[in-house]
Amino acid sequence: MALVVICGQPCSGKSTAAFCLSEALNDLEPKPNVRIINETSFHLDRNQTYAEMTSEKNLRGVLRSEVDRSLSKDNIIIVDSLNSIKGYRYELWCLARAAGIRHCVLFCDVEETDCRKWNIERRGKDGVSYDDAVFEDLVRRFERPDSRNRWDSPLFELWPVKDRIEKTSPSIVDLVSYITKKVDSKTRDVKILQPTMATQSARFSEANSLYEMDRATQEVTSAIVEAQALAMSGPVTGLVVSRDLPVINISRSVGLPELRRLRKTFIKLTGQSSLSGPPPPADADSAKRMFIDYLNREFGSE
Repeated sequence: MALVVICGQPCSGKSTAAFCLSEALNDLEPKPNVRIINETSFHLDRNQTYAEMTSEKNLRGVLRSEVDRSLSKDNIIIVDSLNSIKGYRYELWCLARAAGIRHCVLFCDVEETDCRKWNIERRGKDGVSYDDAVFEDLVRRFERPDSRNRWDSPLFELWPVKDRIEKTSPSIVDLVSYITKKVDSKTRDVKILQPTMATQSARFSEANSLYEMDRATQEVTSAIVEAQALAMSGPVTGLVVSRDLPVINISRSVGLPELRRLRKTFIKLTGQSSLSGPPPPADADSAKRMFIDYLNREFGSE
């Protein structure tokens, strides 16, 4: 149903906001399926993870993959992490668009001095805190969300210093309303992202078309090779692979490398044409017929 991306400086109250949002959603009837995805889900130590760029990049990849697997029109996914890089927030927005669901950003707006203070306080209470070097690096690289960016919109803001984060906080109430509001033809204030050609899986892969196309062309190629072997490498004319298929007419001897090249080119051309036209056939006989017609055209022009 929705993807909620929570972002903010380290120690700005993001996990508290994620928990309160989850509680507010669980109070609804019927109760939606809510899942929080964060570093804790994978038992990762924040200091070790953010200590170097490689491990941080790997973390983002793990979180992104888990979000991708979890997104559906039956789930509300809350990403509780720094999400401090706008390029990464854009990637999450693309996942939501590909799934055709709602998307929004919840920003915990806290000044650096307050975040630094809370980080020290957590350290004294044996809470989850950051080492000073890691904290300063994360603060320096934080990219504030901007509602003018489509991947940061709609943007809901929390001010944990001024207002205590609760499930009844105005921003959380507004966010819950946004991601659960029923949409009809008259609804204008809720945007459901729509998949595009760039985010949809190519129709060429639908209904096992790729598998059938590969298998069918391989069978035709094997039949030609066997027929040429029986004809002592001579031309093959009048070859019938099946009673319901066109006759194959090859006026000269064709080597296996050339057949493989033609087969590869045919599959590539079929995949490209499926993006702008009807999808390729999913059954083997139709795929064989198309490949035989392609071969006859190729050798007929010689």
